[in-house]
Amino acid sequence: MLPAHEAAKIYHTNYVRNARAVGVLWAIFTICFAILNVVSFIQPFWIGDSVDTPQAGYFGLFSYCIGNSLTREMVCSGSFMDFSAVPSSAFKTAGFFIGISMLLVIACLVCFSLFFFCTSATVYKVCAWMQLTSAALLVLGCMIYPDGWDADEVRRLCGDNTGKYTLGACTVRYAYVLAIVGILDAFVLAFLAFVLGNRQDNLLPDDFQVDEEKEVFFTVPSLYVTGRGRVSGWSVKLTVIGRVRGW
Repeated sequence: MLPAHEAAKIYHTNYVRNARAVGVLWAIFTICFAILNVVSFIQPFWIGDSVDTPQAGYFGLFSYCIGNSLTREMVCSGSFMDFSAVPSSAFKTAGFFIGISMLLVIACLVCFSLFFFCTSATVYKVCAWMQLTSAALLVLGCMIYPDGWDADEVRRLCGDNTGKYTLGACTVRYAYVLAIVGILDAFVLAFLAFVLGNRQDNLLPDDFQVDEEKEVFFTVPSLYVTGRGRVSGWSVKLTVIGRVRGW
């Protein structure tokens, strides 16, 4: 059976290794969440035509395209820089919330550089709050967006049966689905970041601390002079005891 001192070292090494592995996975999925958020914000494919619509077309947060049934040419309008052309105020509001959500997750990626200057626990907790807020804003955006489906442009594409939270003949496209997936991803990442941040505060339980001994050698000149005129010295060994609390 291993002594408590050696067992504690093995426990600490394995714990730190596992915590770092989970932290790397958290960072990778945070990057994936940022990509999902950017794609959802930029791509104009939140809702679109189906086989039952009179013409082709699709709508995003701030831009949309509707085809001409005669020439099959797509007529597009709206852009990120021109919100006046957005067909519904609900689309504008949803675009605002999801845009702020995107900026927050990008700021979270920038905070990765703080691992070199701050404690890991602090960085994890800051990112956790950013991800949690980003997820909440995504929820608001996804809930508000269908409120604009009664706009004239949407009804022209999706049919007269289209209304608030009623899509008519149109279908949900991939950008909307990615936004919903991003919500779930963000909540999981925020929870994981809170867990990692709290674990960094105390990598070992209170009843399983390890004393780490370090020996320091130095020579102190002696005032004793030998008969041959040579100054002799003597070595002093100090043992410094510290607690292992982080990595």
